[in-house]
Amino acid sequence: MSFRISPLWWPVLAVSSPVIAPLLVLRNRCFKENRALAAENNRTRISRAEHIDLPELNSMELTVLVESKAREGFIGDAGVSYRFKTDLGSMLFDIGFGPTRPAFSHNASRLGFTLDQVDALTISHLHCDHMGGLSAQRSGKVTVPEEFMPSSPIPCLLPDKAEAPGFDTRLIDIPQVISAGIASTGPLSRSLFFFGYTEEQALLARIRGKGLVVFTGCGHPTIEVILEMVKRLSDEPLYAVGGGLHFPVTDGRGNRAGIKFQMIIGTGKQPWKKITDEDLSRTIRAINEAGPRKVFLSGHDTCDHSLDRMKKELKATTEVLAAGGTYHI
Repeated sequence: MSFRISPLWWPVLAVSSPVIAPLLVLRNRCFKENRALAAENNRTRISRAEHIDLPELNSMELTVLVESKAREGFIGDAGVSYRFKTDLGSMLFDIGFGPTRPAFSHNASRLGFTLDQVDALTISHLHCDHMGGLSAQRSGKVTVPEEFMPSSPIPCLLPDKAEAPGFDTRLIDIPQVISAGIASTGPLSRSLFFFGYTEEQALLARIRGKGLVVFTGCGHPTIEVILEMVKRLSDEPLYAVGGGLHFPVTDGRGNRAGIKFQMIIGTGKQPWKKITDEDLSRTIRAINEAGPRKVFLSGHDTCDHSLDRMKKELKATTEVLAAGGTYHI
């Protein structure tokens, strides 16, 4: 049997339960309030969303700087950083743990990448594995390793209020085209038990002769909500879905000291409830009903069991993204 928290911790939890239990009760109350608020805000945002005049791109290429899986010579990490290149420009989507772990710097150096090569940095949401590390999350400041910073400020496009020293910081509060012919869905919300009320934006693009491409960071609002927004923004058929879907059903990435953190935090459920195969089955059905021809899965927030199920059960051609890889979408 696999435990989310090692039995070695159980005596500690038992002794500290008089302190922990009241805190969990208070946090659960806040979690439920935020869950209702997130659902209402998402309904309002989707109902008010209008069609976006998406540029018709001739090409779209994805190079993965940070992912859980990695090709030979690259470092894997439980974070995300993707470079999107189109015929209208280039964008970096998220920066993983930035300077606090070696993956971004090592992989970017091996790829010969700096932010001078992109027109903008877009952050999906303000969590440590996407905005540059735990200190970045705590301080509310997007943090990029100094040696990769642009020589002059470029836009840093955020779904919620934060700082980005060295960048032209811009808040994206509604769906809009943001850079390289790629649009943002605008922020969509999720209540997370330990992280609180979380805003996340996904990317949307239109490729000539193919259709719409949707990419997430973690997919906290759920891919079902994200695709509901996409339907409001464009009538084009769905061609590809990619990025994180957050399904640590049997395991998590970056486990520490006998604790499987991903299975406890950031799931959209209370910590005493698990994400299940039934939850995954609903998402697989939703993606199949949406009908994309291609799916590009992130393993940074999804266990191998879930990745294997999706590769087998999704009707679309399905790949698992790996750091160092380039994918022609």
